[in-house]
Amino acid sequence: MRKLSLSLRKPTAAEVRRAVLYLFIVCLGNACAACGSGLFLIPNGFVMGGVTGIGILVRNIIGEGNEWAVECTVYVANFALFLLGALLLGRKFALATLAGTLLYPLFLSLFTRVNTYYEGIAGHPLACDEPMLAAVFGAMLFGGGLGIVVKVGASTGGTDIPPIILNHYFGFPVAVTLWMLDACIVFLQLVAVSFQAVMFGFLIDVVSALVIGFVSPIGTRRAQVFIISKKSREIRDMILYELNRGATLLSGETGFLHEGCSMIMTVVSRREIVRLKNEVHAIDPDAFFTVTTVSEVRGRGFTAAKVQLPPASPEDAQAEEHYRGLHK
Repeated sequence: MRKLSLSLRKPTAAEVRRAVLYLFIVCLGNACAACGSGLFLIPNGFVMGGVTGIGILVRNIIGEGNEWAVECTVYVANFALFLLGALLLGRKFALATLAGTLLYPLFLSLFTRVNTYYEGIAGHPLACDEPMLAAVFGAMLFGGGLGIVVKVGASTGGTDIPPIILNHYFGFPVAVTLWMLDACIVFLQLVAVSFQAVMFGFLIDVVSALVIGFVSPIGTRRAQVFIISKKSREIRDMILYELNRGATLLSGETGFLHEGCSMIMTVVSRREIVRLKNEVHAIDPDAFFTVTTVSEVRGRGFTAAKVQLPPASPEDAQAEEHYRGLHK
């Protein structure tokens, strides 16, 4: 008992803030996804993939107006898939998917009841009932919510679990397997709805997938810059001591004259691109400058704490002192 108490420690304020922020983002993402389904997609009779699509299929087989069938099916399917994932992938996976397994059905029930209550009073759905607008905006909300959840590394549970299991045991690509599973769920609904409704279902899946791909890297995109210049030393000093960014020096050779040249590779935030470009051209107007967007950057200065390194040479010390003097 004494050994157990010694191993426990009080979480720091920063750890508590991160945990609260994580839970808030997971809740927000599941709420957005459920809002897209409960207010736009389900009330307008659209079909879609995932456990929500399975619920819609059950509702359509039973008969229109039985919205409770969607909620019950989502609860049952989510719980069954959660148990399957926990059994085959272990406790760590179960803990990572628990939030998505519980939160999405809860929010879906909430938004479904809000829409039913409003429609009973006003005589029309709370959200847009124009088919194309409802499909697009519902898919955008659904995909945006899932993108927010994916961004923080959480799982949405549901039909995400079978592709992860197949990847774990057989090496099948998760993205391809998930697309095939969703396509099968949408196609299967031809037994209860028209082909036009299935076409809307594919539109919803495509739009939501595009939005997930756009939202999940937000905040992690950076600009990777390559600079070729005869004044690479001065540009390198400016990047290190003016922008406080890292720089990697690469050796190259010109393609026409076969002359040796120095290249600088650095990664900066998108808002720093214009400043970097202006500073480089002030040092060398003839510098060759390329910018590429990278979806994620990890390491010191971005995801790890910055470390103040000592100057590597007297020239570095002079350059650092020069740039510090400019900002006094």
